[in-house]
Amino acid sequence: MRTSPAIRSVALTYLSRGVLFIPKAQLFLPRKFFSCQAKFADSGVDGSFSSKVVPPTLLAAEKEEAKAILTLFLKKQGLSNAVAARTINKSDLFIDHLVSRLHSVHKSRIAGRELTTLEIRDALIPYLESLLEEHRSVLVDLVENFPNPPVKGKPVQPLSPPDITLDSKKLKALSRVSEAGPAGKLPPRTLYLMDLGLNLEQIKGITRRFPAFAYYSLEGKIKPVVEFLLDLGVPKSDLPTILVKRPQLCGISLSENLIPTMTFLENLGVDKRQWAKVIYRFPALLTYSRQKVEVTIDFLYEMGLSEESIGKILTRCPNIISYSVEDKLRPTAEYFRSLGVDVAVLLHRCPQTFGLSIESNLKPVTEFFLGRGYSIQEVGTMISRYGALYTFSLAENVIPKWEFFLTMDYSKEELVKFPQYFGYSLEERIKPRYALVKESGVKLLLNQVLSLSYCDFDKALKKKMKRMLSDKASNDVKSDEDLNKELNSDTS
Repeated sequence: MRTSPAIRSVALTYLSRGVLFIPKAQLFLPRKFFSCQAKFADSGVDGSFSSKVVPPTLLAAEKEEAKAILTLFLKKQGLSNAVAARTINKSDLFIDHLVSRLHSVHKSRIAGRELTTLEIRDALIPYLESLLEEHRSVLVDLVENFPNPPVKGKPVQPLSPPDITLDSKKLKALSRVSEAGPAGKLPPRTLYLMDLGLNLEQIKGITRRFPAFAYYSLEGKIKPVVEFLLDLGVPKSDLPTILVKRPQLCGISLSENLIPTMTFLENLGVDKRQWAKVIYRFPALLTYSRQKVEVTIDFLYEMGLSEESIGKILTRCPNIISYSVEDKLRPTAEYFRSLGVDVAVLLHRCPQTFGLSIESNLKPVTEFFLGRGYSIQEVGTMISRYGALYTFSLAENVIPKWEFFLTMDYSKEELVKFPQYFGYSLEERIKPRYALVKESGVKLLLNQVLSLSYCDFDKALKKKMKRMLSDKASNDVKSDEDLNKELNSDTS
């Protein structure tokens, strides 16, 4: 495994600044060798504890997985995204309890081995279902107030807007970033972030969503990460977007997490020259556990992708790592296979398609084309040739362009040959180009009408017109010759 020159140079820079950096030889030591360990508990439902040593990086990853599973579970019970998120923000003790239960279920695992998403889910979902069966309408109350038992029969009260119901933890965090000191100045952390381009409301918004951000050390955590990103080539203007998307980046150790994670991803094929763009597109990539990344990579290999293709996918669409393999990627792959699509080719060409909902995005588009007389095989050919087809809005894109296509002088098979038609602007490209074709009186393939540059389109149009005039002149000459032959014949 090699560390890229870019990362090595940045790492050495931080060593000179007094930031701890683990030498390359130690970057990939199993986590059990990290000297910094955290004690966590195996607990029962009553909250009793027995000590168990768990590396802090594993503990953080397991908490994130537990939060994700609990969020999904709550939404499946009918809670909106906003209500589920607010419940999760109030459930730190319950999340700790879930992780403790996880450790209890997996007592025999090898020290330092990170549990897979599937193992975590299999351990927690049945337990959550048992709590739902027992507590039903007061489940949210149980989660938010754990370990205090809920009052059975108590109805779940609708939650007020978050600004009104901010708990004490959030209020304290907000005061740390927004209240001026004795000299009338905002805290240094806030002033530093504002100098990077964030405004006060953005900083408060980050703190509401992630209160721990208010407690990150400016000199020990925030500045080193920001300067690291700048040294990687991230433009200063991109930093507000990155920090708003993933403030957790500022709480991650450069030497123990960020740099090893980047080196690991580079060895999977991520283009090290593109880190600035990759991080801007999906900063959460650097905060995921090694195990989660490997689960997705294994799936991509299983689909038949080469190492080179996987590297390109991670560079162009890093957020594919956030998709659950079992809940999202695999069902989507099976759906496309049912249409006769080569899944490996589609993943390589348009990985973002695999983030779409089968029920809300994919099926409606498929059914639209089936309803217009296309076969399953033809729809499969269209998506194989143009993976982005399913990323377009049916109402705002596909239907208006389809209705205009019906006014054009082309057969329906032309869309099977060139489904990229749906990727061009109706008003700025399709209508003006087709009007010129009609005005000239010639016929061009749909591909030629839309995919050529304006200069090449003009040349193709003039060439066709010239040939048409030449053919017409030739036909006129032939007609005159035929007429003369008839006249000579009559004279004879």
